[in-house]
Amino acid sequence: MDVTARGVPATEAQVRSEVTHVLDRRAALQHPPYSLTVSDAVALGIGRLHSSRSLTGEVLARFAAGGSVDGDRLIEAARFEQGYASPEGFAALRCLVLWVHHRMHRAERHRSPGG
Repeated sequence: MDVTARGVPATEAQVRSEVTHVLDRRAALQHPPYSLTVSDAVALGIGRLHSSRSLTGEVLARFAAGGSVDGDRLIEAARFEQGYASPEGFAALRCLVLWVHHRMHRAERHRSPGG
């Protein structure tokens, strides 16, 4: 399933702030909802911050440029890049994975009968 975010990528400072806020809120809940994730702008910003010339970095770059990317490939790329990221980068990439899960979950609900 392809995912696309709308808008302009957030700045590094905006990414840092929203990632911290979202992860703090998620940590405070026993079962955080799928919908508790970063905004589209921050998801794009995370992609931009972690894009590179590597295969996984190119997936993130395509996403950050506003392109449609297969959700599973985007998750795979983010998880791979987590292995090379700083603790802050790891957390941001985790938020990107959560954002993709939310998008895919929402699309599934709309496709299912009665959803």
